Amino acid sequence: MRKQLLSPFVPFLMFFLFSSTTVAQTPSPAPSGPTNITAILEKAGQFTTLIRLMKSTQESDQINTQLNNSNQGLTVFAPPDNAFANLKAGALNSLSDQQKVQLVQFHIIPNFLSMSSFQTVSNPLRTQAGNSADGEFPLNVTTSGNQVNITTGVNTATVANTIFTDGQLVVYQVDQVLLPLDLFGTAAAPAPAPSKPDKDVPAKAPAGSKEDASADASGATIATVSVSLVLIAAISLKL
Repeated sequence: MRKQLLSPFVPFLMFFLFSSTTVAQTPSPAPSGPTNITAILEKAGQFTTLIRLMKSTQESDQINTQLNNSNQGLTVFAPPDNAFANLKAGALNSLSDQQKVQLVQFHIIPNFLSMSSFQTVSNPLRTQAGNSADGEFPLNVTTSGNQVNITTGVNTATVANTIFTDGQLVVYQVDQVLLPLDLFGTAAAPAPAPSKPDKDVPAKAPAGSKEDASADASGATIATVSVSLVLIAAISLKL
């Protein structure tokens, strides 16, 4: 009798227990808020130099404004602090303010590139530093299996991992600072100017030349004439 009374409630009891368990295991949604590139890098750690560059050039504000006020995607390549430490001494300090802006912009692609899209992307990539077709800011991607390499014409960096992605912004850690050809490329040495020819100086006739021979012949002729005159004079005196 007890079993008959409980049997209609068993399905409802099981449904109630299952629903309670499911609700408890559902994670709470991430807090909403505007995207902030420097906050993302700060949370990841080891990006102090890049954050400082982004703030000093105001590129972080540009990125945040673009992401929060439009649907346009962005891809950011983020070199860590040890990548900046491996640069030549004074490399960053030697750049002007405008060149620092271009250096940061060279690490930003104005569209969202997932890891799989690197397999089919067309080179050269266009960065926010400018059009790469003129050879000033070329950025080319090559892949080998799951490895993605980025070549600038000065150095080659490798994508280490994905720091952040939300479908609109993706931030990849790279193992080297991307050095633009226009800022860090070695300029070709200009060709040396042709040397001016020396003024023409008449060359001295070498010994045994025609001039010397003529002079010797003239001297011999005069000597012969002189001897002849002496002989004639001597003969006349005898007569």
